[in-house]
Amino acid sequence: MRLTTKGRYAVTAMLDLAFHSQKKPVTLTDIATRQTISLSYLEQLFARLRRAGIVTGVRGPGGGYKLSRAAKDINIAEIIAAVDEQLDSTKCGGEANCQNNKACLTHDLWMGLSAQIRDYLSGISLGELLERDPVQQVAERQTKDAKQFIEMRAKEKRSAA
Repeated sequence: MRLTTKGRYAVTAMLDLAFHSQKKPVTLTDIATRQTISLSYLEQLFARLRRAGIVTGVRGPGGGYKLSRAAKDINIAEIIAAVDEQLDSTKCGGEANCQNNKACLTHDLWMGLSAQIRDYLSGISLGELLERDPVQQVAERQTKDAKQFIEMRAKEKRSAA
C-alpha cells in the first residue's frame, strides 16, 4: 500500500489547521507557507474536505477555514477517505479479481493488512496528534519559520521599490 501525496498533504494540512485554528480561522495561504504545499493543490484538497463536512469556510476579513467539529472527533482515516485516497494494499482494489478474475494466492493477506491500516488510522484523531510534544514543537517551529520568511519577503519588496 502506498499513500500518495494527496493523502499525506491532506493530513498535514488538517493537522496544521487543527493547531492554528484554535483561536481564529486559518487561510490556505498560511498553511501553504508553513507546510510548503502548493496553494492551488490545497484549494483542491479543501474543496473535498469541505464537501465531506470535515472543515468549514469562514468568509470575509479574518476568514479562512476551521474544523467543523472538535479535533478529537476527526480521525486520520476519515481525512484520507475525504480526498479519495484508498487505504487498500491489494492490487485488485479489494475486488478479489486479481488473477484471471479470481482472488490471487495472497489476496486475504493483503486484505488483512488493509484492514489493519484502516483500523490504525481510524484510531488516531487530530486531537491525539496535537497532544504529542514532537507535533507541538514542529508546529511552533514552522510558525516561527513562516513569520521569518514573510518578513524577509517584505524586506526584499521594500528594497526593490
